[in-house]
Amino acid sequence: MRVVIAEDSVLLREGLIRLVEETGAQVCAAVGDGVALERAVAEYLPDLLITDVRMPPSHRDEGLRAALAVRAEHPSVAVLVLSQYVEATYATELLAGASSGAGVGYLLKDRVARFADFADAIKRVAAGESVIDPNVVTELLASRSAVDPLGVLTPREAEVLELMAQGRTNAAIAAALVVSGGAVEKHISSIFAKLSLAATGDDHRRVLAVLAYLQSR
Repeated sequence: MRVVIAEDSVLLREGLIRLVEETGAQVCAAVGDGVALERAVAEYLPDLLITDVRMPPSHRDEGLRAALAVRAEHPSVAVLVLSQYVEATYATELLAGASSGAGVGYLLKDRVARFADFADAIKRVAAGESVIDPNVVTELLASRSAVDPLGVLTPREAEVLELMAQGRTNAAIAAALVVSGGAVEKHISSIFAKLSLAATGDDHRRVLAVLAYLQSR
C-alpha cells in the first residue's frame, strides 16, 4: 500500500511515517501544507492519503479542503483525516462525499498513539470502509437535537445505526449486540427502507445512512 502523509508538525509527521511503515505500507511523500498535499497525490497517486485537518497558512481547515479536492480529482484515493479535537462538522462534510469512491476515515490524533487502533483504521479505510472515531459519535450523541428525524427507527435499529456510525462491520455489530448476522442484515435493510435509501448503482446506502445519523445529532 502506498501512502501520502500531510502534517505540518515535523515531529508528528516523522512519527506518522514510522507508524505507517510499521504496518508494512510505503510512504511515498510526507508534506506540511495543503498545496504540497495535492501536488504529492497528483504525482504519486497513492492508495491512501493521511492528513491533518488544520494546516498552514491559517491553521483552520486547509487539510480537509485539500482532502475533499483530492476525492473530487482522484476518487480512487482513500482518505484518512486526523484531528486534534472532536469537530463534528468536518466529519460530516467528509462523509458527505463518501457515497462513492474509496474509503474515508475521521480519527482523533490521540488514537494514533494506540498503534493497533491506528493500524486497523488504515487497513479498513484502504479497503474501502468508512471509519469514524467513536469519540466523535459520543460527542454527537451529547448534543442531540430536540427533534429527531431518526425517530422512525426502533431502539434496536437506532443501536445498529450508531454502531454503523462507529465504522463497525456487520459481524462486529452482531457480536456487540449478541444477535445473529442475519438479524443485523434485517435491521440494516429496515433502516434503509425507513430512511428512504433505495438501492441504486450510484449511492453507498450504508454511508448515506451514517451521514443521516450524523446530521441528526
